[in-house]
Amino acid sequence: MSFDNLCKLLSEKYPAVFASWVLGTPQTEVKVLKTELSIEPIRADYVTFLQLQGRILHLEFQTVIASTPPLPLRMLDYWVRLYRLYRLPITQVVVLLPSAPETIIENSFNVETTRHEYRVLRLWEEDAAQFLDNPALLPFAPLTATTQPQTLLQQVVEKVNQLEEVEKPEIAAYTQILAGLKFNKELIQRIFREGMMRESVIYQEILAEGEQIGEQRGEQRGRYSEGQSLVLRQLNRRVGELPQVLRTQIESLSLEQVENLAEALLDFQHIADLEAWLSQST
Repeated sequence: MSFDNLCKLLSEKYPAVFASWVLGTPQTEVKVLKTELSIEPIRADYVTFLQLQGRILHLEFQTVIASTPPLPLRMLDYWVRLYRLYRLPITQVVVLLPSAPETIIENSFNVETTRHEYRVLRLWEEDAAQFLDNPALLPFAPLTATTQPQTLLQQVVEKVNQLEEVEKPEIAAYTQILAGLKFNKELIQRIFREGMMRESVIYQEILAEGEQIGEQRGEQRGRYSEGQSLVLRQLNRRVGELPQVLRTQIESLSLEQVENLAEALLDFQHIADLEAWLSQST
C-alpha cells in the first residue's frame, strides 16, 4: 500500500477526526463523497472529499511535490469540478508528508488575472500531542514535530499498546508504514517489537517472578538459576516438552544469554525456532 493510499484510507475511515484536525474546529456531521469528478471523468486516487455542514473539504496528501499536471493547476481543477457539482464553498488542504521537508511548495495558482489559493499543512510542524491522543491520527504521530524522534516513536508504540485489542493490529501496521517515511525499517521493527514485548503477559510474568525471586534471595546466582527455570517453563508452554539435549544447552547459557532467550522465545512457535536460536547464540 502506498503512503498516499494509506492516508486516503484513514481519512475516509475517520472523516470527522480528520476534518476537525485540519480545520481546527470540531466537526461531527461529515460525509465522504465519491472521488469521480465530471466533466471528463478522472479518478482522484489519493484525495479525500468530505461534505461538512454547508461546505466541502478537499484533502490531498503529498509525499512527492512534482506531478503532472502541477499541484496548483490540479487544485484549481478540483475546485472547479467540485463547485460545479455541489455549489458549496470549498476548503482545500494539502497535507505534506516529510519526504523532503526543505522543499518549497506553492500554495496558489496564478496566471494573469486568475488566482486560486489553498492551504498547505506541513506534518513535521504539527504538535504531536493531538496525534498521540487520537487513535485515528496516531499513525501520523511519528512524522510530527519533535527534537527527539526516537523518543517520540517509543511514545507512539506505548499509545498503540493502550488501544483495544480489536484495533491495535491495524493501527500498529498503519503506524509502521507511515513511520517508514522518517525512520529506517530496522529501528521501527526493533522499537515496535520491544514495546509490544513489554506489554505481553509472558514477559510481565517473567519480570514479576524475577523481581520476587530477587527480593527473596538477593543473590545473583539465585536469580540466574530461577531465570533459567522460568525460561524453561515458558518454552515448555510455547513449543512443548523439551528434549534433554536442549535443556542441557539452555542450562549452560550465561545470564545474559538467558535474558536474551527470555525475549526471543516470545516469537517461538516450534522447537525448530529454539534450535535455530541456540545454534546462532551459542
